[in-house]
Amino acid sequence: MILNHLMGLYTHPKEEWHTIEKNHEAVKSSLSHVLLIALIPAICAYIATVYIGWNPGVGELLFLTSQSAMFMSVGMYFGLLGGVFALAYLAYWMAHTFDANPTYTQALELAAYTATPLFMVGFAALYPVLWFIMLIGLVGVSYSVYLLYAGVPIIMNIPEEKGFIYASSVVTAGLVLLVALMGSSVILWSLGFGPMLQ
Repeated sequence: MILNHLMGLYTHPKEEWHTIEKNHEAVKSSLSHVLLIALIPAICAYIATVYIGWNPGVGELLFLTSQSAMFMSVGMYFGLLGGVFALAYLAYWMAHTFDANPTYTQALELAAYTATPLFMVGFAALYPVLWFIMLIGLVGVSYSVYLLYAGVPIIMNIPEEKGFIYASSVVTAGLVLLVALMGSSVILWSLGFGPMLQ
């Protein structure tokens, strides 16, 4: 079932990781979870930039054209999906270094459910004030990192002491992916694919 672990990850995360580990789903279940959850930040960002207006803190509200906002939202959606799949692949690849032998499905479950709080932060875009978005984003990142550290030993079947180092490696890989995504955005913007204000 799509989103069947969502509440458990927020109310009792360790127990929910054990449930996920006991009942490994098919790839399509994790895939459908990611495809659905990644829509939240993309749709909310579109609504905020076209209809509500971004408040950078000084000056007037900023609005994007509908076409520009659609282009940016679609790019964000596919960037988020690519980030999850890349993180899952890196988690799968690095697991062998830590004497674990997970399937790609396990790595995808780890990446998908760990990224869920970050994607849920997308709702904050409906109140597009910069300080608020940054504050909620920090909370989302913190909880995602907590879920990763809690879930790695369980999902990847790694002892806790190795799990901490492994999770730290995955966090580092995630940060590298984030910087790569941001760098790609800057390159695309410099090539003329940047936002168009109304």
